[in-house]
Amino acid sequence: MYAPPIHRLITELGKLPGVGARTAQRLALHILRASPQDAAALAESIREVKERIGLCEVCFNFADGPRCRICADERRDAGVICVVEEAGDVIPVERTHEFQGRYHVLGGALSPIDGVDPDDLKIAELYRRVSDPGEPVREVVLATNSTTTGEATALHIADTLRERSPDVVVTRLASGLPVGGDLEYADEVTLGKAFAGRRRL
Repeated sequence: MYAPPIHRLITELGKLPGVGARTAQRLALHILRASPQDAAALAESIREVKERIGLCEVCFNFADGPRCRICADERRDAGVICVVEEAGDVIPVERTHEFQGRYHVLGGALSPIDGVDPDDLKIAELYRRVSDPGEPVREVVLATNSTTTGEATALHIADTLRERSPDVVVTRLASGLPVGGDLEYADEVTLGKAFAGRRRL
């Protein structure tokens, strides 16, 4: 039905999360109607983000240098670390303006069924950060998703931190987040209340 280049564009757009076949087709046709400058700007922005963006050497959030902007900000409280599953989870937490500490991105959640073990995540790096005497950590906030895998990950980390660093307070986000929901889709008010009412595990 379409020329091969258009068909390829539709196929590639269809690989994006939340984009079905019809949406991919509409996006492809929109790009075709766009000016050459707009289409080139889109292509250049994709190329640039793939070339320049990596992971922060401290927290594993997205960064355009060795450290992300949050880790480089001296005003942030290095004594409190918020642990999230994915880099995208940092954004909704930041929108609440409730948290002034720093983050640690695990890169997923424990899921033995899917073959995701502690060695596959940035859990060992979290333990190293917590035990680093150079920047003493007072509290670790476990903000993994309220799913089976997210809860299992939080419990695993909490148990290990209690053994390794008994002086560190381990908290979990309080009620307010729906069970089975992702941080990415939570509104600011719900997430803000969850942060304000976090509890010790």
